[in-house]
Amino acid sequence: MLALRIRSLRGAHWLAFFAGLLVAWGLLFWMAVPGDLRSLEATYGASLIEVLCGGAFGASGFVAAFAMWALMGAAMMAPTALPALATYDDLSNVAQTGFGKLLGGYLAAWLGFSALAALAQVTLYRLGLVGALGQSLSVPLTMALLIGAGAYQFSALKESCLSRCRAPLTFFMQHWDEGPFRNGLRLGLDCIGCCWALMLLGFVGGTMNLAFMGVAMLLMTLEKLPDLGRYLTKPLGGALIAAGLAVPFF
Repeated sequence: MLALRIRSLRGAHWLAFFAGLLVAWGLLFWMAVPGDLRSLEATYGASLIEVLCGGAFGASGFVAAFAMWALMGAAMMAPTALPALATYDDLSNVAQTGFGKLLGGYLAAWLGFSALAALAQVTLYRLGLVGALGQSLSVPLTMALLIGAGAYQFSALKESCLSRCRAPLTFFMQHWDEGPFRNGLRLGLDCIGCCWALMLLGFVGGTMNLAFMGVAMLLMTLEKLPDLGRYLTKPLGGALIAAGLAVPFF
């Protein structure tokens, strides 16, 4: 059903949306750090990566880390909002302007999250808890990220945000009078409420790990589908908690 709905999306605003996604993912592929460099950092330390790459994302400071997280947010999270964006398009039956403002509000919320995540990455790097490529160097940190993300899957806040993301028609009818930008901002905040803990799992394997990005985007998209998501959220939480508890044994 979702695939059929996506194929029915037409108009210049949708062409621009999908073109933007392709550009974002293309930039992420271009920026991705090869696996052999990750191995070199594990063997020789972050200083080698700084020499080879001119300073990786955590080492280069806040601006580079923010740019990377902003790009990740756009590439990974905009696709998860497709059902809501399509619902708004059906309701408004207006043009690119309203859609653009809605998307702008959504991305503004994720830019705020990106700023916080970038600050966290730079701070953790300076404390020696993550490497220059954003991957955890601390067993307690890795355990905390996995167990925390797993526990959050069972929280009332997660369930509340997911319920609104899974019912975009009800969401827009309740807030329609606020206008497209504020609707997009609200939608983005609910999306952050659903996904922030899963996004921070990027610190477990490295924040520019394309495999993580792809798997995380798929899981977060499926979670927001009303027919499938309810069967995924809590089992995923249990799996993450189990993975966190198993970290010391590997």
